[in-house]
Amino acid sequence: MSADLTRLTAADLAARLSSGEVLSVEATQAHLDRIAAVDADVHAFLHVNAGALDAAADVDRRRAAGEQLGELAGVPLAIKDVLVTTDMPSTSGSRILEGYLSPYDATVVSRSRAAGLIPLGKTNMDEFAMGSSTEHSAFGPTHNPWDLDRIPGGSGGGSAAAVAAFEAPLALGSDTGGSIRQPAHVTGTVGMKPTYGGVSRFGAIALASSLDQVGPVSRTVLDSALLHDVIGGHDPHDSTSLSDTWPSFAAAAREGATGAALRGLRVGVISELPDSGFQAGVSASFRAALALLEAHGAEIVDISAPHFEYGVAAYYLILPAEASSNLAKFDSVRFGLRVDVPGGTVEDVMAVTRDAGFGEEVKRRIILGTYALSAGYYDAYYGSAQKVRTLIQRDFDAAFEKVDVIATPSAPTTAFRLGEKIDDPLQMYLNDVTTIPANLAGVPGISIPSGLAEEDGMPVGIQFLAPAREDARLYRVGAGLEALLVDQWGGPLLDKAPALGTEGRAL
Repeated sequence: MSADLTRLTAADLAARLSSGEVLSVEATQAHLDRIAAVDADVHAFLHVNAGALDAAADVDRRRAAGEQLGELAGVPLAIKDVLVTTDMPSTSGSRILEGYLSPYDATVVSRSRAAGLIPLGKTNMDEFAMGSSTEHSAFGPTHNPWDLDRIPGGSGGGSAAAVAAFEAPLALGSDTGGSIRQPAHVTGTVGMKPTYGGVSRFGAIALASSLDQVGPVSRTVLDSALLHDVIGGHDPHDSTSLSDTWPSFAAAAREGATGAALRGLRVGVISELPDSGFQAGVSASFRAALALLEAHGAEIVDISAPHFEYGVAAYYLILPAEASSNLAKFDSVRFGLRVDVPGGTVEDVMAVTRDAGFGEEVKRRIILGTYALSAGYYDAYYGSAQKVRTLIQRDFDAAFEKVDVIATPSAPTTAFRLGEKIDDPLQMYLNDVTTIPANLAGVPGISIPSGLAEEDGMPVGIQFLAPAREDARLYRVGAGLEALLVDQWGGPLLDKAPALGTEGRAL
């Protein structure tokens, strides 16, 4: 029974919980058992919630008493360690916050608890969300469940790996330049970056405040939509939160699964995005997905986005600049790590603490960002990057006058091997070339599995982008294509993942 429960989608598990066929305690225990069995190899979790079974028992008690509960009540949930929690440490993958307990929950965490979801634990991540491979975690790398010698993407590789390894049916992530969508691409999962401001960032440890966005990670489009319905909406604690009234994303996904959303859909393909920059298997899977959409009534339209090619350069000026400002709070005085310097000044203690507490990638970006904001260079670097950002936003506006959604590969390659790019920051940064523009423009993006690359048998994803506030459109389109692909494959892509035990190197 335990193994079967971990293989259920969140929607299927929720239906069994609601009917009384399964208790939340049983479902939670099954996932805790799965974590105990495989996480020593995967390392998706930094902390497992000791109170998970108590929370599950409370949901069971309330349901038995006849209380009307949310659709996902009793379903286990993994939480990226960038989101603060009162009952589990919140480290953002950094030694400088090791053991830190927050006095409050992030809004998305408190809303999840209120909806009856069961927090299983906190997932591993690149330190302060700086990275594309989860190799920059201060607590060691996470491994891709498809091949433990490969990366699970980043910065939210822990959340994606937990979902792909059947350790959790749902997870919360954050996406600053692709940190939900790129891990989804390399692990065969679904990752959604909502419209900027559509989901509260209150309680998300900030990396770059104008780019960060919290969102869902799952194994199906419907599951992501169900979680999005729980965590989305206006939050007065977040000054950037939109006051919009949002439609039901789950309803949009269910409608999309019928295929109706694909007929007459105009799908934009960016002419400046060269096939030569992508792994052959990634390009082949992308083209096959487009052909499938076209065969079911969609129109493929060539569009121009001439400034997208400057997105990576602009992003890696804006992000470090905002990061250097946000991370200034970790000063050894107010909270977090403190390394004492006998007889030293506050500046001495601060310098030694930050040197000991921050990893190499964090230091690199703080230095870069501080330089970009320094007198004499602000206009040349940070100011120019913001102008490019505006041009990218205009490219999106022009494109969406001609098409309903834009499609791209979710990343240029499949999961690379651990250590392969760790010493080459530029190659690591280029891994986010297709995801970064959405964060610069604040538009929503979703990655869904599109197949396996012929070269290595690793998962590949297709990304859809929509205008700001049109998140529901992505759920309709994503669910429509997902239904066609699952039918074509004869079952979910994750069913094709190797089983744990193949020389101990895969799940």
